[in-house]
Amino acid sequence: MIRNRIPDVVVKRLVTYLRVLLDSDFAGSDFVSSAQLGDMAAVNGAQVRKDLALFGEFGKQGVGYPVQELKDQITKILGADRDMPVAVFGIGELGTAIVRYLLSRGRSSPNYRFGPAALFDEDKRKVGTLVEGLVIHPLSDLEAVRKAKDLKIGIITVPASAAQEVVDRAVSAGLKGFLNFAPAKLKVPPHVRVHYTDVTLELQELAFYLQGSMIH
Repeated sequence: MIRNRIPDVVVKRLVTYLRVLLDSDFAGSDFVSSAQLGDMAAVNGAQVRKDLALFGEFGKQGVGYPVQELKDQITKILGADRDMPVAVFGIGELGTAIVRYLLSRGRSSPNYRFGPAALFDEDKRKVGTLVEGLVIHPLSDLEAVRKAKDLKIGIITVPASAAQEVVDRAVSAGLKGFLNFAPAKLKVPPHVRVHYTDVTLELQELAFYLQGSMIH
């Protein structure tokens, strides 16, 4: 199995399967069927079986999947079985909220691996101050902090005009993946992955689908 050949939609479903497995007790049963898992993940059972088959053999026909084993296997497939220190770039209202959210998830879910490990901002008034016990660094510290903290993922919450420069410097320092909240399309090398989260675009798309229900 080669990871870059797995469709993005399959990875998204795996994340959903894992969330369902972690959040449900399946009436105390040690096993879950593909139909049960699919129903809770809003897909059909055949799709569940097809997705899992891409990564090996899981479960037994007529019995289902051992819940704990399936949790462990999907966690490993997703790389969520090891700590993944996160850098947050831009410590304004959104960046601060994300830091607090990640810390809260870590406290409530011991197996949650995405903890904020380093904060960066170019505002001199913020540099050296603390957010939830984490010091805010200038970008000039990025390379040293990345090595010290083994940073791999960056969350971008800076203004659109600054996003490309921040990502360029982060890539040069060795970060491999980014979750971008800035309303800007970023250029990165082929080995670097960027996922985009734009609240305005999502709301506009939602408004489109609501038009039919609002027309009288």
